[in-house]
Amino acid sequence: MKSIRYLLHAALAFALLSAGCTTSKTNLGKNNLPKPQEVLAIITKVNDHWQATNAPQQRAFWDVAAYHTGNMAAYAVTKNEKYRQYSETWAEHNQWKGAKSDDKAEWKYKYGEKDDYVLFGDWQICFQTYVDLYNLKPEPQRIARAKEVMEYEMSTNQNDYWWWADGLYMVMPVMTKLHKVTGNPLYLTKLYEYFSYANSIMYDPETGLYYRDAKYVYPQHKSTNGQKDFWARGDGWVFAGLAKVLQDLPPNDAHRAEYLAKYRGLAAALQKAQQADGYWTRSLLDPQHAPGPETSGTAFNTFAYLWGINSGVLDAKEYLPTALKGWQYLTTTALQPDGAVGYVQPIGEKAIPGQVVDKNSTSNFGVGAFLLASSEMYRYTSKR
Repeated sequence: MKSIRYLLHAALAFALLSAGCTTSKTNLGKNNLPKPQEVLAIITKVNDHWQATNAPQQRAFWDVAAYHTGNMAAYAVTKNEKYRQYSETWAEHNQWKGAKSDDKAEWKYKYGEKDDYVLFGDWQICFQTYVDLYNLKPEPQRIARAKEVMEYEMSTNQNDYWWWADGLYMVMPVMTKLHKVTGNPLYLTKLYEYFSYANSIMYDPETGLYYRDAKYVYPQHKSTNGQKDFWARGDGWVFAGLAKVLQDLPPNDAHRAEYLAKYRGLAAALQKAQQADGYWTRSLLDPQHAPGPETSGTAFNTFAYLWGINSGVLDAKEYLPTALKGWQYLTTTALQPDGAVGYVQPIGEKAIPGQVVDKNSTSNFGVGAFLLASSEMYRYTSKR
């Protein structure tokens, strides 16, 4: 029955896509809620456009790998085998590895884009998709490198592996996914140890938000107008990462309440910072620092709100309007007629005054975030 439902939705989506359908202010449906087939049409339009214009043979670094987390979410709701095959081809191209060095003596974990930075989280996010593909077809070689790298990392005495906000999205879900597959309790022990270190240097208890890294902590760093400067995509990484962790974390985990508290704290803090048009500006508490819409942070936030509502850990009455405003922005401003996703701030680590971010600003990780949000919206609408 489930496969028949997917086929019917896919047929409806194709019809809507052929007619040039995108969600608009007039067809969001009752209570501003889109119809499932409209959401499916948007997922198809965006992902087909990206895959038609970008070959899967790309490196396994964070930006590409973040797209694949969204692609696998799109596959989960569409069952479009083309999407699964795209990620599988990418994984095979990278030999199911991140950074490829096999000499453990040279493995590093500070910032680096070469093959000896095996322990740097930006080279580990790919393991999320490898585990997802393993769960579809449990061949040991698919997660052999992921286990080798993470188990070596956990054998060291270091706890400062996650020193930047992005890293919490890159690697926290790797830990819970591998725990779920292997049953090794060390993944959860080290998850909490590394997360505690990250909180000690980036979390701001006054606001409930996260600085991008220790360089940006107030008052040593301030926004243009002298305020605390929280980067939208940075907090989006953390909010979405916590949602993914909570999804796979055992209900009886000793630290589940703390992860949930940080997640709910971000939900409340980010709700206050949302702009009237549904997006979050690049500097969350100082919109004039770098004004205008930005898609990647908005998409990660929209995904995380919808996941919480779908999972029963956020109150729909309180947070659905926030998610719908985000969705409205994503589908009427960010989404372009050809299926491109615009207004994505380029690779960086902060809000930059004067930086141009417009409808032509797109990227792999921004598309991945858009697909994550769209897949959760499909789950929400299909249950109504």
